[in-house]
Amino acid sequence: MSDSIRSTSVALITGASTGIGATYADRLAKRGYDLILIARDVDRLNALSDRLQQEHGVNITVLPADLTRRDDLARVEDFIRANPQISLLVNNAGASLKAGFENSDADAIENLIALNVTSVARLSRVAFEGLIRHKDGAIINIASVMALTPELQSAVYSATKAFVLTFSQTLQFEMAARGLYVQAVLPAATRTEIWARSGKNIDEIPGVMEVGELVDAALLGFDRKEKVTIPPLQDEKQWDDFEALRSAMVPNFLQSHAAPRYKA
Repeated sequence: MSDSIRSTSVALITGASTGIGATYADRLAKRGYDLILIARDVDRLNALSDRLQQEHGVNITVLPADLTRRDDLARVEDFIRANPQISLLVNNAGASLKAGFENSDADAIENLIALNVTSVARLSRVAFEGLIRHKDGAIINIASVMALTPELQSAVYSATKAFVLTFSQTLQFEMAARGLYVQAVLPAATRTEIWARSGKNIDEIPGVMEVGELVDAALLGFDRKEKVTIPPLQDEKQWDDFEALRSAMVPNFLQSHAAPRYKA
């Protein structure tokens, strides 16, 4: 096989049965992508697949899987290895806890980390070999503004999304010479089923964005090759200033001695 693969664009989307994932499927199908749809709910996946095939005439593969289960994750990884024509990976599958840290058991926390962190890292690594062989190879990682807001007191969920953000940003540096584009998308509250599944009433959440508006904005950021896309952030300069301050600290981390304030 040649070093570069020429084919129809193919996108693999996790958490594709509803919400953000299903909307990405719709928008990418409109762009002519063939799709690989992954989620637990096979009935919803099949219904979405049938509709998108009828509306857009694209090829769609449905792959039911629970990414918190090692066997299912391994099966998805094997599928990716066998299909190097995949040019876009959308790591969208995610969940939150039904209760706070104190009221969640260790197994629930482990499952959340498996979905929000482990699957993102593993699928990105497994897909990497194929993605870099496409001139337009890319990864879209769905993080959250919760990665930047510990004040909102969702310790495990926020930490998993902080991982996704930092993972994406670090990959951007590591992959710069390889030509692989990595985008981190940071939604705020979005009208999806994640709220009901985590036992929250969406009507009590302020500033909820409709999922179509969120994905359309994220894809515009994708087209512009933004590294971090934050659709609800009205003042782009705030993020630019934040990044500038963070970058300015980096040289000051490379010190052989503790700062004077830590010396008696």
